Amino acid sequence: MERQSEKPDSNIYYLNFHKKTVGDKKSKVNKNLKTISKQIEDLKPSIPVYCLRPNSLKKSTNFFIKNFCSLKHSTEVLYSVKSNPDINVLKYLFKYGIKHFDVASIAEIKMIDNLFAENAKMYFMHPVKSRESIKEAYYSHNIRDFSLDSFDELKKILKVTNNAKDLNLHIRLSIPNSHSAIDLSGKFGVLASEAVGLIRKTRSVAKNLGICFHVGSQCMDPIEYRNAIMITKKLLEKSKVKIDVLDIGGGFPSSYPGMTPSSMQTYFDEIFDSINQIALDKDCVIWCEPGRALVAEAVSLVVRVEARKNNMLYLNDGTYGGLFDAGYPGFIYPVKCIRNEGNEISSNMIPFGFYGPTCDSLDVMKGPFYLPENISEGDYIEIGQLGAYSRSIRTDFNGFNQNIQIEVSDEPIVSLYNQLEEESIKEKTISQNKNS
Repeated sequence: MERQSEKPDSNIYYLNFHKKTVGDKKSKVNKNLKTISKQIEDLKPSIPVYCLRPNSLKKSTNFFIKNFCSLKHSTEVLYSVKSNPDINVLKYLFKYGIKHFDVASIAEIKMIDNLFAENAKMYFMHPVKSRESIKEAYYSHNIRDFSLDSFDELKKILKVTNNAKDLNLHIRLSIPNSHSAIDLSGKFGVLASEAVGLIRKTRSVAKNLGICFHVGSQCMDPIEYRNAIMITKKLLEKSKVKIDVLDIGGGFPSSYPGMTPSSMQTYFDEIFDSINQIALDKDCVIWCEPGRALVAEAVSLVVRVEARKNNMLYLNDGTYGGLFDAGYPGFIYPVKCIRNEGNEISSNMIPFGFYGPTCDSLDVMKGPFYLPENISEGDYIEIGQLGAYSRSIRTDFNGFNQNIQIEVSDEPIVSLYNQLEEESIKEKTISQNKNS
């Protein structure tokens, strides 16, 4: 559904989740990309602007595909579609090598099918599904991989698929989420103390059996993956069954003020060192399901200041729009002021909080967000790291969901992958100097 009827600039396209392609505007978007500041100067937009960085998607995707690997096992990287279902993001991820998709609904399944058809493989990894969605996924979209966390869900899948013999079934474990910004351990997953019977029963009816888990969103300590893998190890020893897939899930972090994780490589090292301690068959495949880590730094959101009251700024977007995580659970995003005219921006930075545009007083983001002390009405703010969950959680509340999206050339405000790239270049330079 198009958000605005006017066409203010050839470098802008409008999101349309129901069409297979974005249209002729896409070819224009990819040529002669400008910086965010230049785009905002030209457009002077009155509505929020998503700024997509294709190069950032390329860096994150290349890093996962290259480094999530094992000498002992085959590996696959599944993109978690819920983190950002934007058609252009999906197309870039596919272009850069992501061919496997973790889907959670029929809507996501149809979207991936429409975009990539048989060139992509989907995995229905929502542990609780309706009978209708299981039926449509299996019979209409050729999906054979389903997750579950109970005997009831197992019976449901078998009943709907008429006891199909080609099912790949993945048991979701409930494991601690002690070091994650968002705890996902309460809603889904079978407790380890109750899992052995389900594992054995599922093994008897599945073509391929997998174990999966989720350490929680924005996991800040890679030790959580080791802990989860050790829980899996004990369960496999107790149940005495062979698994064909070990899916270590998502939870891979991005970088935010106050939440700077270890290098992504340390996560991979922890994961594969732990996996090497399990007696898995050599043909067991290792999966991961990154979402945030692939897309977060690839998108910024530019908002406009509509009013200022002391140290609170009223914005044209908020928690009911693209800034839900800034309200609850209180993420602090990197920010940068953009001023097109008037006095110079002050170099003195002070803390601000934000109010969104709706009438609801819960539409508040406490921050602190450090911005120039002379920021005022009419200034724009680039809010970084909004490639994950900003687009997918937007609502139409109070009619404030209008937005546009552009593609830009500049680098993210902060970047884990740029840092890794710089470290790699430095190491190569040192090595070359030693060899010479």
